[in-house]
Amino acid sequence: MSKILNADESKEYFFDEGCFILELSNHSDDPDVSIARARVKPGVTTQWHRLQGIIERYVMLSGTGLVEVGELPAQVVTVGDVVIIPKQCPQRIRNIGTDDLVFLAICSPRFVPEAYQAIA
Repeated sequence: MSKILNADESKEYFFDEGCFILELSNHSDDPDVSIARARVKPGVTTQWHRLQGIIERYVMLSGTGLVEVGELPAQVVTVGDVVIIPKQCPQRIRNIGTDDLVFLAICSPRFVPEAYQAIA
């Protein structure tokens, strides 16, 4: 079924992980994928976490971050970079710039809150 989903900035919310989230597409009638815009304030590091049964991709839109994924060494990411995060893979990102770090979080299958696991 074709449709156009319009972003509603008023629906952005703070997620306990340490970032602001705007769900752009996350519906049970489209279970294969979800798309959210994540925004991390300067100097903030999101908490270590993993997603059970979900592959996540970060598509960097603006700002500069330091991403840590699994066993990879921490790496600087910026506009246009893509980070691929396998299922169950520990991850976090820090905004090392002076402006908001903004990226798309594309999940397959779609993100559901029950899949989120904080890591101490």
